[in-house]
Amino acid sequence: MKRRLYLAAYDIASASRLRAALYLLKGFASGRQKSVFECFLSNAERLELVETISAIIDPDEDRFLLLPLASADGVETLGRGVAPTDESYYYIG
Repeated sequence: MKRRLYLAAYDIASASRLRAALYLLKGFASGRQKSVFECFLSNAERLELVETISAIIDPDEDRFLLLPLASADGVETLGRGVAPTDESYYYIG
């Protein structure tokens, strides 16, 4: 299964919607910093994420960004960040 690296970020006004979005994104993310997440997603996972977050956010008050990055091969991590090495395995937990 082919995965692509995305950067997901949100700005959510309501505490309850914020908690719901955080819980959702944690299930898709391999790393995060506050409200910004790095996610290695298949096309089906990307569609599921967008559909589910669309049901959570209020488009008049909140913002969600899912930005595709060029390639996971070109990603450099500094500090504690570690890029996934086994594309055939994906852990959600």
